[in-house]
Parts: sequence; C-alpha cells; structure tokens
Amino acid sequence: MTSLDQEVHEKWMRNALELANEAYKDGEVPVGCVFVHSGQVVGRGKNRTNATKNATKHAEVVAIDEVRDWCRKMNKPFEEVFKDSSCYVTVEPCIMCAAALRIIKCTKIYFGCRNERFGGCGSVLSTATDDLPSLGDSLTIHEGFLGEEAVSLLKLFYKGENPNAPNPKKKENRS
Repeated sequence: MTSLDQEVHEKWMRNALELANEAYKDGEVPVGCVFVHSGQVVGRGKNRTNATKNATKHAEVVAIDEVRDWCRKMNKPFEEVFKDSSCYVTVEPCIMCAAALRIIKCTKIYFGCRNERFGGCGSVLSTATDDLPSLGDSLTIHEGFLGEEAVSLLKLFYKGENPNAPNPKKKENRS
C-alpha cells in the first residue's frame, strides 16, 4: 500500500471516528461507519441501538440504510453501488454486520480495531471469509486503520456507567 493510499484510507476512517465520537456523546457504544463510492461518502452511520431501542441499529446497518436512501434519490442500483464501494468502520464488524456486508456485496472493508467479543471478521467467527455461498463472496478485510483511536474511545465508554443498561433484578428468597 502506498503512502497516498494510506492517507486516503485514514481520511475516511477519520470520518468514521467522528461518527463514533458522536455515538459516544449520545451514550451509545462508540462505533462509526462510512461508505465511500467514487470518492464521496454515500452513507454514514453510528450506533443507535439505545436511541432507537432496536438492537440491530449498529453503525454499519444505519450506514447501509443511508446508502440505500442515497441510491433511491440518485436513481442508482444499490447492488452496483455497494459492489463498487468501500466500507470504513472503527471497530471490526460483529457477526451480524459482517454477514450483512456480504449479503449486500460490499467486499472492501477497512476497520480500526478488533472486536474480541463479537467480531465477525476473524476475532470470534470468520463470517466475512468463511465458505458460506448463501452469503455471497468473501470480504476483503483491511485492519488497523487508526485502531488506537478507536480503542481509546471504547475504553472511555466502558470506563463509565452505561445509563442504558438494564437494572439487575435481584431474586428474593435466594441465597
């Protein structure tokens, strides 16, 4: 990879990190995602699971929805747009999101840091690259772009209390 390529990828990852920072400020797990097509951002997303009360509204899913909206507005076939786009996400996509990225056929994925609990690009499962014909072609994964910044945001989030976490229920008459 040339230094120019590195600069371009870091530029887009910085966009994703800005979204992750917004998610952090909103009390969400700080993950951000951007889809880039022909040198422009066509979809942006940040985690919105707490705000929407919908566990599937991960940054990647929110960004996918935005790309689809952009395609409708621009009258472009989303299958072609996704195929020719790159996805930049601050944290390794989880198993669900890695499967979604395969299904939409966005095969170029760049992420910052690994997701050791739920990663679908090799940390836990290899949803992104396993032989799963029903999900489409394998993804091309590039990792480590501004990973330290992504980890710092995650540490900051997990250091605090999560105001959206459910209250533990204490069962009576148990020792």
